[in-house]
Amino acid sequence: MAQGLANTGVYLIQTFFGIYIFLVMLRFLMQVSRADYYNPLCQGIVKITDPAIRPFRPLLPTVYGVDFATLGVAFVIQMIALSLIILVSGANFPLFSPLYIAWALLALFSIIFKIYFFALIIMVISSWLAPHSSHPALTLVNQIVEPICQPARKLLPPMGGIDFSIILVFVVINVIENILVIPPLKAMLQVPANMILGL
Repeated sequence: MAQGLANTGVYLIQTFFGIYIFLVMLRFLMQVSRADYYNPLCQGIVKITDPAIRPFRPLLPTVYGVDFATLGVAFVIQMIALSLIILVSGANFPLFSPLYIAWALLALFSIIFKIYFFALIIMVISSWLAPHSSHPALTLVNQIVEPICQPARKLLPPMGGIDFSIILVFVVINVIENILVIPPLKAMLQVPANMILGL
């Protein structure tokens, strides 16, 4: 019974904190890609995340287009979620360790790649089903993905009306996230399974 309650608590923490971290990191990528601020979906994300981010602005300014306040909020939420998971699950870890900082940073790095991964999938599917759609969600997806697809188009320009650059970016993201970077770092840092949001 106690284990079931602990598992439920961990699930709820991972779900709600995970959704909020996803929205905060999505806002970060919106800012990096200079997505349309007046897009209704962007406005919604800003309203949801702004109360948490606003207090961090005086401490962590934006530098060269990188909004460190947004990243700071995502990092703090990740650390809070990890601490709560440790408390609720009764895991055999100290409540705080410098190693958790590395875990949290790696998780945020991984979340960025996950957002790009799903955004690319949505972009490809929408190009088949609704190629000329102006839906706010599809507009936002295209604006987020465009900065990473544009350099790939220089290496692999469209041929026969098909944009192969998306495939190239998709493969690179998969290799980084699933083979070359994230798994070796997880192993090196001994990241526990199913405890860190995004990993």
